[in-house]
Parts: sequence; structure tokens; C-alpha cells
Amino acid sequence: MTQRATQPIPFEKRRFESTAAYYDRFRVPYDETVIGWAARAVGLDMSSRVLDLGTGPGSLAIPFARLASEVVAVDPEPEMLAQARRRTTEAGVAVRFVEGSSNDLFVAPGPFRLVTMGRSFHWMDRAATLAALDGLIEPEGAVALFATTAPRAAPWWEKAREIAERHVAEGMAASRWRREPGWIPHEAVLLASPFPQVERYATIRLERIDLDHVVGRLFSMSSTSPKRLGDRRDAFERELRETLPSLASEGMFEGIVETQVILARRGEAT
Repeated sequence: MTQRATQPIPFEKRRFESTAAYYDRFRVPYDETVIGWAARAVGLDMSSRVLDLGTGPGSLAIPFARLASEVVAVDPEPEMLAQARRRTTEAGVAVRFVEGSSNDLFVAPGPFRLVTMGRSFHWMDRAATLAALDGLIEPEGAVALFATTAPRAAPWWEKAREIAERHVAEGMAASRWRREPGWIPHEAVLLASPFPQVERYATIRLERIDLDHVVGRLFSMSSTSPKRLGDRRDAFERELRETLPSLASEGMFEGIVETQVILARRGEAT
């Protein structure tokens, strides 16, 4: 096990600064079925409070706002919060947005029935975050880690990532870090935390997207964001558009995608 892989990924406050316009539109969306399962499993109702940590454009905060009395949504990126506020207005729900991160949870005083994190836990000091959340979550509450997979067994996605490695290798460092043998999986971190009762629920579906969607999804990622690419952006996009169409089926790119939630509660490990 390498020492580096057991440490948190270094915090970079503006990591997602230029991705906000792309994130909500092009990322794999969270399946409402999975969101509903997590809400029922923890007994969420209209008297409950939810903390959405690393809210991004509000992808989880907005659906949970329909299921709880209050959602407090925290993110370090002002552009993401601005996007989330616009989406909240469009959705007609109320969410309290706060600029901050897992490093300063005092910005979101508890108690909360549920703390959600969508594609964000790996950016945090995971053990320290869970220790801090132990003081914010109700006795019967839980932590819910939501994630969506990249398309599985999809040659076009592998080719896109290969192109990204050539254009912006430094941006892929965090992704490589998580693939190192010493990287501790979320489940192991949870089992050693105050929330060791862990279970998982997932749905799987076939996704079909066009080339514009593929390019937009890559721009939504911190590793290949417009800011990270800088003056390499045009060359990167040009190579994607020239190379990937041969891997499409009738102009569409197919892949199997999954939405999953890992729900962790206090008590004995299951």
C-alpha cells in the first residue's frame, strides 16, 4: 500500500470553477428510484433535515427538497452554487445554499436526519469528515454516498479518456490516484467510522448519447474542464470530434451506466 494513496486528495477550492455550465446538463443523472430508496431506508419525512455536502448544481439537493422539511446544500464553488440556485428556482423548491466544504462544517449546524454526498466523498478527508458528521447526524440518521458510473465496456469512453491523458495528463492525477493499490475504498472507510452499518442499492440502465453530449460530459469533469485545458481546449475537442464518431452506432454512443447509493448508519457492521 502506498502512503500517498491512503491520504486525502489535496483540496483545491476552485477545482470545478469552469464545469458548472456543463455538469448538470451532461453528467449521468441520479436515478430517482435510488434517491427514493435512500429516503425510505432512513425514514425521511417532512419533519426531517438533510445536509447535501458537495452539492454541485443541486443534483441531489433538489429532489431531496421534495422529501424533507429543509435541505442545506454546501459547496466550495460559487459558480456551482449559482447554477444550483437557478435550478432550484426552476424546480420550485426551497434549498438553503451555503458556500463551504467538508473542512468547515460549522457552516451547516445540525442535527440532520441524512447527510448526502453525490460524487464528492473521494475529494474529502474521508475519516475526518465522518468523525465531524458524527456530531451533526441524529442518532437514527445516516450518511448516503451517491455515485454514477462512467459507461461500462464502452470503447468510445475508453478512447475519450485516452485522448484526455494525452492533452491534460496532469488533470488525470486524481483519477489515477484512486486506482492505486493503496487507495482505501469508501466501504472500508465507512466500516472503520462511527457509521459501520453499511448497505448498498443500485439501478442499472442503458444510456444512449450523442457526440455533443460526450464532449459536454468531459468538460464537466475537473480533469478535463475548460479551465484545466486552457489553450489546449480546441485541440482536445477537435480530436474527440474527429476520432469518436467511428465508435458510434448510428451516430449515438451507448454504454451501461449505474446509479448507486451506499447508506451507512450507526450500529454493528452488517
